[in-house]
Amino acid sequence: MEDRIIAAGRKSEDDWQEVSLRPRTLSEYIGQDKIKDKLRIFISAARGRGDALDHVLLYGPPGLGKTTLASIIASELGVNLRTTSGPAIERPGDLAAILTNLSPFDVLFIDEIHRLQRTVEEILYPALEDFALDIIIGKGPSARSLRLDLTPFTLVGATTRAGALSSPLRDRFGVVERLDFYGPEELKQIVVRSAGILKVNITAEGAAAIARSARGTPRVANRLLRRVRDFAEVCAGGVISGEVAELALGMLEVDRLGLDEIDRRLLLTMVEKYGGGPVGLDTLAASIAEEAETIEDIYEPYLMQLGFLQRTPRGRVVTAAACRHLGIQGKDRQDTIW
Repeated sequence: MEDRIIAAGRKSEDDWQEVSLRPRTLSEYIGQDKIKDKLRIFISAARGRGDALDHVLLYGPPGLGKTTLASIIASELGVNLRTTSGPAIERPGDLAAILTNLSPFDVLFIDEIHRLQRTVEEILYPALEDFALDIIIGKGPSARSLRLDLTPFTLVGATTRAGALSSPLRDRFGVVERLDFYGPEELKQIVVRSAGILKVNITAEGAAAIARSARGTPRVANRLLRRVRDFAEVCAGGVISGEVAELALGMLEVDRLGLDEIDRRLLLTMVEKYGGGPVGLDTLAASIAEEAETIEDIYEPYLMQLGFLQRTPRGRVVTAAACRHLGIQGKDRQDTIW
C-alpha cells in the first residue's frame, strides 16, 4: 500500500514540496558522500575537457535522492535537464523526438529506466555509444537504414531494480552508483534544513525524533516533518520539540524505528500463525491480504535492514530482535532466529 505515510515511493502530494526542498548543488546535498566525491571529480574533468559527462546509472531503494542527484549533475555541468521515465517512452519515435531536441551536453534523465520497452532500448544503444540514431525507413525489401548524428549528451538513468536492466544497457553506463539508506544524523540534518526552508520552529530533539522514524529515507523524513508540523501548529503552539514529535508520530501510528501498523501486522502474523516461521511468501501474502510482490519489494527491505526479518531457503523468518521490539516473548534459536 503506497498510501502509507512511511512509503518511500513518490506521491502526488510530495511533488511540489520536493521541488522546493531539493538541494541545487553537491555542497547542499546531504549524505551519499562517496558518490558526491566521485561525481565532483567526473564533472570537473568533463567540463575541463569540454566533453559530455559519461552516462550515469543511479540505483537503490526509492526516496533516496536519485532524481535530485540528476538535477544537481545538470546544474553542476551548467546544462539543461530533460526529464522523462521508462513507462512514458512507449515507442522508438518518442525517444527519437527527445534525443534530437537535446542541446549539446544536455542531461537526459530517465526514471524507472528498467521499464523501457525492448524496441526503445535498442534505439538507445547507438545513441549512448556513438551519439547517433539509426532509423529504419520503409518496410519489407525496400526498407533502408538512415543514421542521424546527435549532439553529445549525458544519460542519467535511475532504477530501484538494477537487476532488471539488460546487460547491454547496463554496460553502456560509464558511472554506476548505488545509493544507500541514510543514517540518523544525516536525516536529522535533512530535517533541520527542510524545517528552515518551510519556516518550521523545530528543536534538535524534535528533528532527531523524526529522523529516527524516517526509515533511512529523506523523502519519508520530509513527509513526516510536514505531518508533525501540522500537529504542532494545532496542538503545541507551532514548536516541534522532542515530546511533540513523539506525540505526533504516535498519532500517525509510526514508532521509533519507523514501523507502522502494516509492518507490525506482518510480523505479528508470522509469529502468531506460523510460530515465527519459516513461512512461504505466497502463504504470508494470503494471510495478510497483500500481493506477494508488494511484500517483497515494499515491506521486506526495511524489515531486513533492521534485522527483523530473514529470508531463508525454506521461507521468511522473524528474528529475536523483532520479537523484542514488539514486546513478544519468543525462544531464541542461534541468537538471531525467533
